[in-house]
Amino acid sequence: MIEVLNKEMFYLYNEKISYVIHILPNGHLGHAYFGKKLGTITSEDVRYLTSTESKSAGTVKFSQTIPNFSLHDQYQEVPIYGTSDFKDGTLKVAEGDDSLYLDFQYISHTIKKEKPRNLAVPASFAEDGQVESITFCLEDPFNQLRLEVTYSLFKNRGTIARGQKLTNLGEKKRKLLRFLSGALDMKNQNFEFLHLSGAWLKERHIKRHSLTQGTVSVGSLKGASSHQHNPFVALLPKGSDNQQGEVYAANLIYSGNFLAQTEVDEWNNLRMMLGIHPECFSWELEQNATFETPEMLLHYTSEGLNGLMAETSAFAEKHVIHPKWYRRNRPVVLNNWEATYFDFDHKKLLALAMEGKKIGIDCFVLDDGWFGQRDNDRVSLGDWFEDPRKFPKGIAAFGKDIHELGLQFGLWFEPEMVSPTSELYTKHPEWVVRHTDSSRIAIGRGQYVLDFSNPAVVENIYEQMKKIISSTDLDYIKWDMNRNITQAYSAYLADNQVNQTEFFHRYILGVYRLYEKILSDFPDILIEGCAGGGGRYDLGILFYSPQIWPSDDSDPIERLAIQSGTLLGYPLSSFSNHVSAAPNHQVRRQTSLEMRTNVAMFGPLGYELNLFELSKNELEQIKTDILFYKKYQSLLTFGRFYQLTEVIDQPNEYGWAVFDEESREGLVCFFRILTEANSSNREFIKVPFVRENKRYSLNGENISGNILKKIGIRKPYQFNSVNGEIAQVAGDYQSFVYELQEL
Repeated sequence: MIEVLNKEMFYLYNEKISYVIHILPNGHLGHAYFGKKLGTITSEDVRYLTSTESKSAGTVKFSQTIPNFSLHDQYQEVPIYGTSDFKDGTLKVAEGDDSLYLDFQYISHTIKKEKPRNLAVPASFAEDGQVESITFCLEDPFNQLRLEVTYSLFKNRGTIARGQKLTNLGEKKRKLLRFLSGALDMKNQNFEFLHLSGAWLKERHIKRHSLTQGTVSVGSLKGASSHQHNPFVALLPKGSDNQQGEVYAANLIYSGNFLAQTEVDEWNNLRMMLGIHPECFSWELEQNATFETPEMLLHYTSEGLNGLMAETSAFAEKHVIHPKWYRRNRPVVLNNWEATYFDFDHKKLLALAMEGKKIGIDCFVLDDGWFGQRDNDRVSLGDWFEDPRKFPKGIAAFGKDIHELGLQFGLWFEPEMVSPTSELYTKHPEWVVRHTDSSRIAIGRGQYVLDFSNPAVVENIYEQMKKIISSTDLDYIKWDMNRNITQAYSAYLADNQVNQTEFFHRYILGVYRLYEKILSDFPDILIEGCAGGGGRYDLGILFYSPQIWPSDDSDPIERLAIQSGTLLGYPLSSFSNHVSAAPNHQVRRQTSLEMRTNVAMFGPLGYELNLFELSKNELEQIKTDILFYKKYQSLLTFGRFYQLTEVIDQPNEYGWAVFDEESREGLVCFFRILTEANSSNREFIKVPFVRENKRYSLNGENISGNILKKIGIRKPYQFNSVNGEIAQVAGDYQSFVYELQEL
């Protein structure tokens, strides 16, 4: 998987991809190739690809000793601004007020064939024999700095994992001002910059920008990956579609501030970079101290968006999410939030859980309102003990009652926040993130952010949570985070003379520390990530939480766009999908139970509605739906997902499919948002994953694979004012499910 050619060329390859690195004439790491597997190559091939005998017009020579050589027109692995390269770079270091001129030259390399999982730091992992990593040791002797750059290549995956570590070897303190996780230099191949952006209630919609000379970037400075942008980005050639196109993508295993940037120069060379946002960031390094970047993933596929989804999904399932949850079905949950909000007690909730048990629910999740004196969302955060008014026998007794029903028990926490009206805030006002020299303190949703850069804060919250988890024998946690960070100032850091620009990174490390403590003591608990819905939907959270609440908007129409975008970078199994009430509580849209269920069943399924307000027919329908879901649960959670219709420009129609290669069975679901007057009765959706020489059962009909692949599944007939009884769908917000089985 890793070959060293002629001591200065490094060939990384597996069954799918190749990645070629070489040593430039000045000793820096150069980039030669990333993409489809090249097969057998020689040092002569690499030398041909990387010839530096001529430099482009207008460039500045790196030095007098190397003729016709400039970094500005070279593809590099560790680009640094000012070294005859005028594009933005990945690394900037200062000594006092002066930025250092950096010159990292290759010293040595090591190769390892293992990558263990470390609960303390979210990163990719693999068992022995499934991964090979090479670490390059680069040194800048003048500035006494060591840079280690690691690339990991995984068996049968089109993904490279990359990380960097800087060590200060000198006696003088150094300050990191910029340290991105990596860069990819390549020719702009008529790319569009694809990113997942939006806002609360409409997260991760697919957006595109054309790439010409200049810079395009997205990022977050909210202390979280955010509702507005996501650290997953891609380079998509114009003209690509679901099935074809050489797509390059990047993602970050990190949950805090990030920057994703592409820059195109005057020769149409492109640089894509990803990492911790350099704004509001620095890190001081004492002698022999190190700083390690979050890991960056680079994905490649030649099979368009469906190929990209297959790659990102398989990688996250196998090499990011804990192996405990690999191919393990998740419980069908009933969450009480929209059923009761804050108005409940032991008896009322138990009755709701009993009703849920009758229709096939596996887990009852008690959401907000169970702790302190939490009768509204302005009080009691930070006081993680039960409200005796609602639970006079204690929360442990309620948990026991739920377990005796044969259900799992889940609880909602928002551990990173505190309410002004709470015992915790009264005791420790200094634990709030705020500027101490100001009488004003920003407040969001009636709450403050706790200073998770302070270990004492993390420990206090953990000890409170531990008592509840232990006493209730808890199975499931919904971890929420409803407010972004403002006035990013830590009294703890000030007392310890740590620069405040280290706060954001130290904060997210504190969040990871709390995850680590919980999962170390309670390894079987399932944690569902949530941040006001989808405000922290990233690989850093997925490392600890095998599923995430994608959005506070459970409206199925909005979820079509949210889930279609999210699936480009994250697996089906990572979704937590709830069937909620109609009209929807977020947008007041009226949709059928069928539509809501058909969207929600793609991934882990749940319900969030008041079962006592439903008719007998609706309850029977939900019971039937859960049975159908459980029949196909593994397929709907872990099957390969396909987009059958184009999704780039938010279409009126969506075709979703899941297929399992071993069982040769699949489900196809067709969605239409708005009805069409006098529609055609001869419309089809092509099915790319069937075999032409086989026949398939399609909702009981025997159909040729040749027909399904080349012509497609007939779309459901629409009501057109004359077809009457033949119509299968009518009105706005239509859905229809096809069961597919190879014969």
